[in-house]
Amino acid sequence: MQETYNPEQIETEAQAHWAANRTFNVTEDPEREKFYCLSMFPYPSGKLHMGHVRNYTIGDVIARYQRMLGKNVLQPMGWDAFGLPAEGAAIKNKMAPANWTDSNIEYMQGQLKRLGFGYDWERELATCRPDYYRWEQWLFIRLFEKGLVYRKNSVVNWDPVDQTVLANEQVIEGRGWRSGALVERRQISQWFVKITDYAQELLDELDNLEGWPDNVRTMQRNWIGRSEGVQMDFGIEGSDLPAGAAGAAGERLSVYTTRPDTLMGVTYVAVAADHPLAKAAAAGNAELQGFIEECSHAGASEADIETMEKKGMPLGVNAIHPVSGEPAPIYAANFVLMGYGTGAVMAVPAHDQRDWEFAAKYGIPIRPVIRAADGADDSVEHQAFTDKGVLFNSGEFDGLTSEQAFDAIAGFLQARGRGEKRVNFRLRDWGVSRQRYWGAPIPMIHCPACGIVPVDEKDLPVVLPEDVAFDDTGGSPIKKMPDWYQTACPQCGGAAERETDTFDTFMESSWYYARYTGPDNADAMLDQRANYWLPVDHYVGGVEHAILHLLYARFYHKLMRDAGLVESDEPFTRLLTQGMVVAETYFREAENGQKHWFNPAEVETETDDKGRVVSATLQQDGQPVRAGGIEKMSKSKNNGVDPQQAVDRYGADTMRLYTMFTSPPDQSLEWNDEGVEGAHRFVKRLWNLAVQNEAAIRAAGDAIPELNAEQQKARHQIHAVLKKALFDYQRQQYNTVVSACMQIVNVLYKLGGEPADRKLLREGLSLTLRLLAPIAPHVTHHLWRELGYGDEILEAGWPAVDESALQQESVQYVVQVNGKVRARIQVPADAPKEAVEEAALADDNVQKFIGDAAVRKVIVVPNKLVNVVAK
Repeated sequence: MQETYNPEQIETEAQAHWAANRTFNVTEDPEREKFYCLSMFPYPSGKLHMGHVRNYTIGDVIARYQRMLGKNVLQPMGWDAFGLPAEGAAIKNKMAPANWTDSNIEYMQGQLKRLGFGYDWERELATCRPDYYRWEQWLFIRLFEKGLVYRKNSVVNWDPVDQTVLANEQVIEGRGWRSGALVERRQISQWFVKITDYAQELLDELDNLEGWPDNVRTMQRNWIGRSEGVQMDFGIEGSDLPAGAAGAAGERLSVYTTRPDTLMGVTYVAVAADHPLAKAAAAGNAELQGFIEECSHAGASEADIETMEKKGMPLGVNAIHPVSGEPAPIYAANFVLMGYGTGAVMAVPAHDQRDWEFAAKYGIPIRPVIRAADGADDSVEHQAFTDKGVLFNSGEFDGLTSEQAFDAIAGFLQARGRGEKRVNFRLRDWGVSRQRYWGAPIPMIHCPACGIVPVDEKDLPVVLPEDVAFDDTGGSPIKKMPDWYQTACPQCGGAAERETDTFDTFMESSWYYARYTGPDNADAMLDQRANYWLPVDHYVGGVEHAILHLLYARFYHKLMRDAGLVESDEPFTRLLTQGMVVAETYFREAENGQKHWFNPAEVETETDDKGRVVSATLQQDGQPVRAGGIEKMSKSKNNGVDPQQAVDRYGADTMRLYTMFTSPPDQSLEWNDEGVEGAHRFVKRLWNLAVQNEAAIRAAGDAIPELNAEQQKARHQIHAVLKKALFDYQRQQYNTVVSACMQIVNVLYKLGGEPADRKLLREGLSLTLRLLAPIAPHVTHHLWRELGYGDEILEAGWPAVDESALQQESVQYVVQVNGKVRARIQVPADAPKEAVEEAALADDNVQKFIGDAAVRKVIVVPNKLVNVVAK
């Protein structure tokens, strides 16, 4: 063995060995227990960031660990390759998105291989390739034929610069998250998939996902948002509005409430600014038109609505109360959205804080109808009383509790055809069309004679043209390519046009895990191999995907199940959401308030005894900079670390070891250069232990001979640490696993030169290398072979504790007197409790601290502690 640890050489050789032997390529084997480990695939942005390194290291550790347990392990990798960023990069770099994407994939694949991740590269896929998106086009047509897909006009957030629809979460303070342009509310035709048909099942199945973090399940429950309430119709008082202006319900205004017990407290009704009633009222009202225009640029996310100033304007029309028949003014309000519910809400200022604030602002009456059942303060003078209680001011419903009134009022309305109980969901149908280019084409055709017609199956895939150019007008190039979108109708053969919208990229990422099971099948979306591998046993990714990606993937899996493609109900059995990688930030602030951020590598710092930065200067000019606090690594704050540079300097094993040792997987990892150096020192320490004792380790046999007391103690320490480390692997506490390996190495360094010591060294290093193999695979692979343990450490089997090594003739107890340590005693391991107490009380130092006090109690914690209480 070479004396100096050379990570680049060792790691290159190990990776070449794995590639030549197809070590991580797997096939289905019904005789073996399978394990499908998957990390969320990356967007090919150009380079890996440190978050990728941590995420994929966690997944690889899990996969290698399961393989060493003897399971048939699948761990694939691919690319979430469609999306708007590629279009922006293509325009900036003057190259087609396809070329930019392919170039990035090639580079990032090399980075992943350099880190030694054990992927089955023969299953690699990219969602931008026709042989992949062909099958989601195929399934979309099946869903259309089943009535699970539809097209309708929908109010959307429109970015006039990027010329595409934005999700509510992508509108920040009224502007597009990428372009910064003022967002407009537009009504355009959109394609939707009926996720709401599966809302109850998606909610119910969360109870069965016991391997998921509770916070993720809670977020999905809240997003699905099941509620039980009453849907009712308010009448519309006679006015000059055109007939039917109230919408589809004619001269009625439909609202939904979960608090029908407050119905008699309604003093106004609020509708969305783009509600048909509001638009009709604005026809001759310039002020109202201006308000509606203002609302069209406001954010539409729940967070925006929660924080924005509540504004409204009366329409000059009254709603008619469905019970009392009294009129209530109708307001257009910026906190009501057409896309949620019916686009109208009944307002009860006395018992809803938002309604109270709006009423107080516009001088609308506040009528209390709920009184506290326990006599608590229920005044509505300064704020709404939102608790349930007992009804008053409610006519025939006076005296009922809120729970009783729910049923009574619902029954009253239903008997008169004015309402009914209803279960509602906050979840809305999934809008899957985008007005951008770089996405999978939607396989539908618009025919003047036949209407909307799906593409014939024999013509799939509808291939996205890749040789395109972007002009200064913006928008999707394919909308300006008649040679592509002009086609013949599959039904009548007449002239028709293709759909030029493309799929939301969540469509591709919602089923990729299933395609990995049979990516070479050119004749079907999935085959029986999917039922061997699915569901995924362990899924690893960021908590930021808790709602959209994970919910859509669960939904898509059920669609595939109901299409007969898979047999399981859920895609992912166990989920690990890893913490972020964070680092200190440094900046200087210009006179105009603009901040310039510096990378931590450019900054010299001084810290106090608690590690806090007390001063920082820029290396380039020696002038001070300010610390901006610990934040997630990002380009905007310039606090990232280039993984490639770190690997080139320290090696992949050091980077993997550091990311596993610094914190548990589900917690944030704070980057620290000194910690990386420490991880590197440990790998070299392990290497040196092997180099210095290579001949002795090779010559020593595996049988453990008679050991003296010191050797027994060392072997006990090794196996005691091993026992905890094996348990920590099950708990995925890899930081303590690394710590255990360090402890064992420390014990091995202290062994003597006797033959029995050499046998202990051979055993101890064998255990350490196998424990460390999933985390630092290259150096352990190399040392395993060089020290003569075998050819392939992955096939060596998982280490096991020798319980006989844990048996001791005597046990040390810590003895406390009134909670303070006063002695340590050695007693036979099988000594009864009474004998332990007697030995503790007989100790001279214990006697000294008891003194003349009376012993009130002696508490014995077996094999650990004796606490004497004396007063």
